[in-house]
Amino acid sequence: MVKLLYQGHGSIRLIAKDGRVIYVDPYAGEGYDKPADIVLITHDHYDHNKLELVTQNEGCRVVTNKEALAGGRHNCFSFDGIDVVATEAGNLRHDPRNCVGFILTIDGIRIYCSGDTSKTRQMREFAKQKIDYALFCGDGIYNMDSDEAAECAELVGAKHNILIHVKPEALFDLVTAQKWNAPNKLIIQPGEEIELKN
Repeated sequence: MVKLLYQGHGSIRLIAKDGRVIYVDPYAGEGYDKPADIVLITHDHYDHNKLELVTQNEGCRVVTNKEALAGGRHNCFSFDGIDVVATEAGNLRHDPRNCVGFILTIDGIRIYCSGDTSKTRQMREFAKQKIDYALFCGDGIYNMDSDEAAECAELVGAKHNILIHVKPEALFDLVTAQKWNAPNKLIIQPGEEIELKN
């Protein structure tokens, strides 16, 4: 069973069935005790790339926005059955030439991590990919607000939608998450780990 730990802000940890550990945007919260096999960084802002929190296993693969956008395109990566596809991300505060989101496929489960963004053209194509879990930012200051994040959730059409990155300088804002008007909403608080199902 794939497990997802929401660490807070924009940080998550995923554990595959075979025990491999993937961190996305390490920065916030707890749960950095397990050494990483893969680390994904959506962009260079300090609250998304605190790599020093993560102990890396030998052979750990770190994919930053630079690798994800190498050659001027959104690149794909495959790590022994774990697939990672970089996606469009950006807004007025986040240059799309330096920011990405990621779609991960782990043990048949597809997970979209939006990174810091507003609505993108590419999101209209995601419904075809049958995403199981989609995580959207929604702080309304540095990124889209929760209303726009709900629109994005409609576009992407994931089985489960999770609102993260909802309050700058805080791990989470439960009130905003509870008010979020997205379909198939799933509320996960910092420190909570869930088992993912497809």
